[in-house]
Amino acid sequence: MSVPAVAIIGGGPSGLALARLLEVNKIDYVVYERDATSSEEGQGGSLDIHGKTGQVVLKEAGLFDEFKKYARWDATKTLIQDKNGTTHLTFGEEQDSPEIDRASLRKILLESIPPSKIKWNHAVGSVEKLDSGNFSINFKNGISVAGFKLVVGADGAWSKARHLLTSAKPQYSGKHYLEAKISNSNPFHPTIAKLVGSGNLVAMGEAKQVSAQAQGDGSYRIYLGLTVAEDFATNGPVDLSKADGEAARSYFVTNTDFFGTWGSSLKDIITNSEGAFRPWPLYHLPSEALSWASVPGVTVIGDAAHVSTPFVGEGVNCSMYDSFVLASKIAEHGLSQLDAAVAAYEKEMFERGKDLIERSNGSASLLFAQNAPKPLLDVLKSAQ
Repeated sequence: MSVPAVAIIGGGPSGLALARLLEVNKIDYVVYERDATSSEEGQGGSLDIHGKTGQVVLKEAGLFDEFKKYARWDATKTLIQDKNGTTHLTFGEEQDSPEIDRASLRKILLESIPPSKIKWNHAVGSVEKLDSGNFSINFKNGISVAGFKLVVGADGAWSKARHLLTSAKPQYSGKHYLEAKISNSNPFHPTIAKLVGSGNLVAMGEAKQVSAQAQGDGSYRIYLGLTVAEDFATNGPVDLSKADGEAARSYFVTNTDFFGTWGSSLKDIITNSEGAFRPWPLYHLPSEALSWASVPGVTVIGDAAHVSTPFVGEGVNCSMYDSFVLASKIAEHGLSQLDAAVAAYEKEMFERGKDLIERSNGSASLLFAQNAPKPLLDVLKSAQ
């Protein structure tokens, strides 16, 4: 049985953007996605799509008008507070970085691709190089498929394809986010809506954060940023597995190692958030790892190529721009010169990915400083 020229592992923003751009360029492909159906709800809140990267990709994909139906240009404002809840800076109102819910972006991309091009319930167990030189994708459902001209790993931080290019693995950053929510029906909703509006709040100090992020449906995602051990979620001082999360909330707002000395307005956000906390340990590839020699027949994009911490807000933009560059190089060189296309893409990607990783790591030192937000404010003031 013949297979398409390009196999894309992963149906996140980078994988689906690549699929759409290949569709536009009439290059045959297939997407393998681990979710069982398109309606399966993934994690993640709101994304800001930048004018010079993410928006460029959506325009090239012919999806910008659809994007504008969901994009929130009024959601770019961010409040910077200290641990007492005092606002020191408000910025971002004029930025060309509208917000869109991750689920809405995925919907736009999915609806632009023929359903037959996406294989659901295909979680990848491994990708291996065969004696023939081809690559075999081995799925957890027992199926294996080989014979593609190019396998593209768009499968995130723990990519099953990246080992074919480099032995580098993501490193723990020392930072965790714990995610919760405040729904529209929450009695606290009017209070946080008055404080945050349609934008974002980031309070920081003592190497910690409390953040609130407005969503498209009016609800809020709440994030507690912590400087803790990698195994905090399983071996930390508080049980995060309880469905209601109440014991954890009580611990966080009373213990001085966490938010016990923080202002009442910020403690109220924690106390009134809902459900179990979802732990999100933050990882990044070492930037020096982005230097491998190109391997014919395989490459990676997005987090699979350059997973970074999220402290400059460019992860999804950089990932989707990878898709744009790779699709452009394939269209330029043609399927007969895929190796040259991949090498040209990777040369550009290395520079972009290294920059993202290093700038985000640098931002972490400001955002999680003991005396934050002062270091951040000093940097912003000096840049004016």
